[in-house]
Amino acid sequence: MRQVAQGCGSVTWQTIKPDSIGRMASGFRVKTMETTKQAEIDFDTWAELARTDPDAFERMRLAAIDSVIDSAPVENRERLRRLQWRIDQERKLARTPMAACLRISRMMWRTVLGEGGLQQRFSELQHAFHGRDAGEPTAPRAPADVIAFARAVD
Repeated sequence: MRQVAQGCGSVTWQTIKPDSIGRMASGFRVKTMETTKQAEIDFDTWAELARTDPDAFERMRLAAIDSVIDSAPVENRERLRRLQWRIDQERKLARTPMAACLRISRMMWRTVLGEGGLQQRFSELQHAFHGRDAGEPTAPRAPADVIAFARAVD
């Protein structure tokens, strides 16, 4: 087992052979996250600090963010700082914490589903793997019958 420290937690590599999968090549590795605290205080303490001393909370929040970014590989730090700047701007534009959460969530989903996003990149990889151009449509799927099941009574 090899353990690598990263930012907010540590990553552990284990060599395993899951029983439910059946035969697997030896050396199959599964990546698991072990959560470790970045700071020595828990969520309730952070929440209480935000209510009672917002300035101290903000200083600690910024210190925790800087710590995570500084622990990232050098080649990723500038990108992470820019991303954090965008997140901070969304927070400033929002009127409430819930609105900030929704704005940041939408920003994340645009990165996944939007133009040039993760979904599009995966689609391009899939097309390349199957030897098709990215703009070439895939074969239509066969229609399927949908069976409605009765709801169970709670």
